Amino acid sequence: MRTIRLLLLAILILAIPAALFAQFGVSITIAPPALPVYVQPMAPADGYLWTPGYWANGDEGYFWVPGTWVMPPEAGLLWTPGYWGWGGDAFAWNDGYWGAQIGFYGGVNYGFGYGGVGYQGGYWNNGAFFYNRSVNNVNVTDIHNVYNKTVINNTSVNHVSYNGGSGGLSARPTAAEETAAHERHTPPTALQTQHVHAASTNHALLASVNHGRPAIAATAKPGEFSGHGVVAAKQAGAPYKATESEAAENKAAATRTSENKATENKAAATRTNENKAAATRATENKAAENTAAATRSNENKAAKPKVARAPTESKPTPTHAQPASHPVTTAHAQPAPRQQAAPRPEARPESAPRPEKNPGGKDQPRP
Repeated sequence: MRTIRLLLLAILILAIPAALFAQFGVSITIAPPALPVYVQPMAPADGYLWTPGYWANGDEGYFWVPGTWVMPPEAGLLWTPGYWGWGGDAFAWNDGYWGAQIGFYGGVNYGFGYGGVGYQGGYWNNGAFFYNRSVNNVNVTDIHNVYNKTVINNTSVNHVSYNGGSGGLSARPTAAEETAAHERHTPPTALQTQHVHAASTNHALLASVNHGRPAIAATAKPGEFSGHGVVAAKQAGAPYKATESEAAENKAAATRTSENKATENKAAATRTNENKAAATRATENKAAENTAAATRSNENKAAKPKVARAPTESKPTPTHAQPASHPVTTAHAQPAPRQQAAPRPEARPESAPRPEKNPGGKDQPRP
C-alpha cells in the first residue's frame, strides 16, 4: 500500500507543469531567520557545483540546511536556489531546481556567486565547468578550469532570507528569469534530498537551538556533517527573534525550571530538617546512653563492698568446701597418730616396781 502511495505521489509531481514546480512547498506565517555568516569549504573535486545553505521548516520550526558542494545530475546544468516568498497570508517555500539557466530565487543574496540575480560563480564550456576564484574556494592544484572575475553587488549587502512581507526583499523576476522559469527543470538529486533529511534530524540545526548561528553552516559534500570539511557559522546574520511559540515554550520552560528549583529547595530544606532531627535524636540517645552507663557504673561501685564482706560473715560455710580442711579429716586415717600413742607402753615400766606375784604365791616386798 505504501509503495502504491509513493508511486501515485511521484506521478502527481511529474504531472505538475515545470513553471509551477518551484511553487510546490510548505507555507508558514512566521518569517525565517536571517542567513548566517560563514565561509565556503574547499571544493572536493572538479565538476562539483556550489548549492548555498538555507532555512527550511519542519515539525519543530525552522532548521538550517548547510550549504554544500554537489555533483549536478548532468553536465551543463546550473543550480537555482530555493527561497521563501510571501503569498499575502503566509510564507511559501519555492524549491530549488537544476536547469540550463539560472531562474529567479527571490533576490536573496546567498553569497558565493549567488548575489540575488543570476550566478557569477562560474559557467559551463564544452562539458567542463570553469570556476570563478573570486567567489569560490577551489584548489588550483587539483582544479585547473579557473578564472578570476570580480563580482560587484549593486544592491546593499544584507542577510534577509525571504522575499515580500514585512521586512522582506522587494525583488521581482527579470525577463530572463521568467524565461528560465518556463524551461525544463530537474529536481534535486537523491544526495541533496538525503542532505536535507539529515539536517532535519539534527537537533543542533534548529533555529530555536542555535539562534541563527548553526555549528554546521556548510559541508564539503552532501550529508557529511563531521570531519575537516565542516564549516561553522561565524555569526548570525541578524539578532535572533524567538517566535511566539518559542517564547511561550521558553516561558513554560522557565516556569518549569522555577517550579523544579522550588521543589528542589523544599526537598533540600526537608532533608536538612530531617538531618537536624536525626542529629537531635542521636544526641538524645547518646545522652541517655551516657546516663544509663553512669547509673550502671554507680550501681556496680555500690555493689562491690557488699561482695567484699560476704566471705567474712559466712566464713565457716566456705571452710568445709575448701580442700584445706580435708587434712584434718584424713589425719585420723594416716599412721602418724598411732605413733603418738606409742609412749603409753613406754610408761608402763614406771609401774614395773610393782611386786609381781611369786610363783609360789607370795607377794614380793615393795621397794
